[in-house]
This record gives sequence, structure tokens and C-alpha cells, in this order.
Amino acid sequence: MKKWFVRIALTAVAVLGFTIATNMTQPTKASAAEKSYSKVYNVAKKQLGKRYSWGATGPSSFDCSGLTSYVYKKGISKKIPRTAQAQYNKFKKVKYAHAKKGDLVFFGGSKHSISHVGLYIGGGKMIDAQNRGVIVESVKAPWWHHVGTARVTDLS
Repeated sequence: MKKWFVRIALTAVAVLGFTIATNMTQPTKASAAEKSYSKVYNVAKKQLGKRYSWGATGPSSFDCSGLTSYVYKKGISKKIPRTAQAQYNKFKKVKYAHAKKGDLVFFGGSKHSISHVGLYIGGGKMIDAQNRGVIVESVKAPWWHHVGTARVTDLS
């Protein structure tokens, strides 16, 4: 009976130790997601100051959708459509009031005529490529007509 108890106790200790060790080495979903936004943001931030060029996809110059495509591909290896309209059409729309860092914000005449896209970075700001180059600016700047916001992937 004593040997049986010792075997069970040792097995329980081994299983408990394995479980604790496994949980300590596996990232949680929240920390993995936070890292993902950080990676996308850091790639976007490195592009600040680069010049605008229509149709450019980087790395020396960008247009708006070229920038968003580039930062998602380089940041988290996620390929997204090339044009602002195609990006708008592809992803799940969210209300601007519920925008999260990493979402895409779209501008134009209507949902059928999207002409600009930026990467939402929180606090009402975005990183985008426009005639002044890659900059940080307000989503609600008077020269943009905000049409919608879309979530590429859950990064929060």
C-alpha cells in the first residue's frame, strides 16, 4: 500500500510540475496580441518622414495603401489587399467609437469611393502616407471625410 501511495504522489507531483512549466512558457493570447500591435506600430513608426509617391509600396516611399500593406506584412506577416478600396471591402467594419489600435481608417466620398487609408494608433490619431509624406495626424482632420473603420485582425 505504501509503494502504491508513493507512486501516485510522485506521478501527481510530476504532472503538476509539467503543467506549471508548460503554462509558464506558453504566451497568453493577450500578450501575443499586444506584441502583434507593437510589431505593426513599430514598423509604421519607422516609416515616418518617408516621402509619398502614388502607387509606391515601400520601403523608400509609399502611397496610403502601400503603407498599410507594408506595415502588416512586415509587422506580423499578414498580407492585405493592395488598394484602399480593396482593404475597405475585405475587412470587418467597426464603429469609429470602438476603434482599436491597429485598425484601418478609411476616407473618401462614400463606402464605394474610398480614396485614402491610415493606420489607427489610438487617441484619435493615425499614421498615413499622403502628400506631406508618412506622418502622424488626426483621423478627424478637416481635409479628410471619414467613411469607415475596419479591423484587419484582433490586435488588442
